Amino acid sequence: MRLTPWEEERLLIFSAAELARRHRAAGIALNAPESIALMCDAMLEAARAGGSYADVEAAGLAAVAPAEVMPGVRELIDDVRLEVLLGDGARLVVLLDPLGSEGARSGDGPGAVVQAPTVHSEAAADARERIGLTVRNGSRRVVRVSSHFPFERVNARLEFDRAAAAGFRLDLDAGSSERWAPGETRTVTLVRLGGATGATGSGSSGNSSDGAAG
Repeated sequence: MRLTPWEEERLLIFSAAELARRHRAAGIALNAPESIALMCDAMLEAARAGGSYADVEAAGLAAVAPAEVMPGVRELIDDVRLEVLLGDGARLVVLLDPLGSEGARSGDGPGAVVQAPTVHSEAAADARERIGLTVRNGSRRVVRVSSHFPFERVNARLEFDRAAAAGFRLDLDAGSSERWAPGETRTVTLVRLGGATGATGSGSSGNSSDGAAG
């Protein structure tokens, strides 16, 4: 017997749905693949019987009750999409939140989006100590310093009060940097490092000099 890919897919869905029906009859809660197989099988049967788009959609939504599935399955199945053959041709049927019709989702199952607790607030960040520091580039090359590098450990060619800068970093967003042209003097704002004040790091990762040393 020769089967088209469409027919082979239909038999695969039927086989999965039959296994799901056996488990359901035995009182076993359905998992996500079994639930989806039952919905798809019901939609294909409704389409084969000559049902309309609305009939097919209703059959899919009625195929599985939320109480018949394992905990967390409702959160895993956001939608079910299946192409069926209707009287006017192939149509894509989409079941949105097919297991959510009997109340709100629990919000704590697999796949659920749970907002993380706030670990710190902007107000707490703004409360950290800040100082202004005058910095001069004594090099013949441009020097750049990244935002979160301990400022007292930056390029030795930058001239400033390193004792005052101990435990501070540039008050910039992560990934940003400051740039000093050769001989340039500027005043920058430093903010107290979060966590332990004795942070260590490699000078090469936090600051750089463009070109050869001067």
